[in-house]
Amino acid sequence: MQVVIYGKMVKESDYIPLQSLFDALHQEGINAYVYAPYLDMLKGKVDFRRDVGVFEGYRDFNVKKLDFFLTLGGDGTILEAITHVRNSGVPVMGINLGRLGFLAGIEKKKIGEAISLLKRGLYIIEERRMLYLESNLPLFGEIPFALNDCTLLKRDTSSMITIHTYINGAYLNSYWADGIIVATPTGSTGYSLSCGGPIIFPDSNNFVITPVAPHNLNVRPIVISDDSVISFEVEGRAENFLCTLDSRFETVTSAYQLAVRKNDYSIKLVRLNEEGFLQTLRDKLTWGIDSRNY
Repeated sequence: MQVVIYGKMVKESDYIPLQSLFDALHQEGINAYVYAPYLDMLKGKVDFRRDVGVFEGYRDFNVKKLDFFLTLGGDGTILEAITHVRNSGVPVMGINLGRLGFLAGIEKKKIGEAISLLKRGLYIIEERRMLYLESNLPLFGEIPFALNDCTLLKRDTSSMITIHTYINGAYLNSYWADGIIVATPTGSTGYSLSCGGPIIFPDSNNFVITPVAPHNLNVRPIVISDDSVISFEVEGRAENFLCTLDSRFETVTSAYQLAVRKNDYSIKLVRLNEEGFLQTLRDKLTWGIDSRNY
């Protein structure tokens, strides 16, 4: 078995769980390729126990036989990782060194157990659908897709913007707001949730459209089929607006014609057998806990 180890940054408190990871990989006889910038951060800090390879990016999937993609960090690290994984079909397993961790669900203390379960095949693969952004002008290069959400937002402290929104070519609404979010079920627990959007189960095959601080108080989030194409026309007093895909952003103008649809392929996430979406909701949102009893 061969895996990729991917991370973006290292904190001092990360070295102990990182050492546990490489010890577990060595014990299970698993070969590791470490993302090149991350490897530079780990040299001299972690005992790899055996030689590790170097992972450069997406094209390495064409020349290396890779079985799993392990991320170390939070959900943002997974969102960055999918820009490398793309359509390779390699499952992603997130080890949580961050905070909330809806996607990166494996805690530090369970690293050894997780690697053992992975080697023994005791896991479930979840298919997470993504969205794809179409534009009449070049935007986001080779990676115009997102696992969580696509947003259109005003810039800085400028006045609100107007976003004329259409579903399959039919007029839906003109949102006068700070912006708009189109989220996948996976992204429904992210930015959309913080703006009052609903939680959607991962296998629901939906998009949710959530306005950001709308001026019309009767405007609410709506849920639609992910077979829909959502298109936008943006206007406002400012000349430029922000368009984001997950944690990536670019500047657009009213000359951009934008549309969001379902991506042509999904991302595979590894879930250990004892975990599930309901348990994740209870754990991460502390549902069912009465703080008066503690």
